[in-house]
Amino acid sequence: MKFIKFTKKGIYCIPGKFYLDPWLPVDHAIISHGHADHSRSGNKHYFCHDDSKAILQHRLGVDISIESMGYNQTRIINNVSVSFYPAGHVIGSVQIRLEYKGEVVVFTGDYKTQPDFITNPFESVKCHTFITESTFGLPIYNWKTELQLQEQLQNWVLQNQANNKTSVFLGYSLGKAQRIMSLIDGIDKVYVHTAINNLNNAISSSGIALPETTLLKQDFDKKDIQNKIIIMPPGLLGSRLLKRVPNAAVAICSGWMQIRGNRRWKAVDAGFAVSDHADWNGLLSAVKASEAEKVYVTHGSQATFSKYLNEIGIAAEELITDYGDEQLASEEKKDNSTANV
Repeated sequence: MKFIKFTKKGIYCIPGKFYLDPWLPVDHAIISHGHADHSRSGNKHYFCHDDSKAILQHRLGVDISIESMGYNQTRIINNVSVSFYPAGHVIGSVQIRLEYKGEVVVFTGDYKTQPDFITNPFESVKCHTFITESTFGLPIYNWKTELQLQEQLQNWVLQNQANNKTSVFLGYSLGKAQRIMSLIDGIDKVYVHTAINNLNNAISSSGIALPETTLLKQDFDKKDIQNKIIIMPPGLLGSRLLKRVPNAAVAICSGWMQIRGNRRWKAVDAGFAVSDHADWNGLLSAVKASEAEKVYVTHGSQATFSKYLNEIGIAAEELITDYGDEQLASEEKKDNSTANV
């Protein structure tokens, strides 16, 4: 990999003079998606997918310098060919393909190979060097299909309604919330927290159709939401707002629920393994489909996953980055501060 360098600011394209999802401020940043650990403030110029543009402006400021393009389009930046391919992670998420003098590098950002009802499905991209995440890079992680998840979540809501309970789902404002909305669409009225509603508005401004939801007002009438469905960010677990919900049954939606379940979130009633990242088989299939000569493994279970790749004959190496869920936790805390909780 002759034209990519790993630096203290992030992954740097030497001839292109730009960074991929930098974690410190730089002049030119190409962004894979809108989560806070991959799209940070302080960069002079941003370049992202069309569907991420309004999300970044919502989170980083409408006055940021930003350009965008669609999937399977190409931009030449200082003789480096840059193109975006669907990552299947969240709305607007991309794999970033770089080509320079015949050498191809693919940076996946975060991705999910399992198709869902709301994001553009993951597309395999062949390359010489593949930079992959490994958030759930352990064999124990094996996700249900979207139809199985849909049945699981909808049955839980219907059971709650039969028991005169209000269903409350906890999920990150960007990605998880919209995924939950798609899985429960059509059952009953869905209320969403301010942070989620604001992001829904930003997403919709790009022309993307989302399931219908209603803003959960701070002074909501308990009779209006009784037995309905509410989606809130995880940071509101234990909040005054949640405690005001009548007869609440609370569920956390996260890939970690596959092995941790309610032990991680003792105050919830249910845990659903709904993840926006690839599971073990998804990671393996993506790496193999890339036909890469060298694989760099970033955040998550990178030690285990890179070791396994080497054992099966795929040259792999750990890459230490500043990506990870702890950034999302701080992001949610910022979102929650915009409303009286």
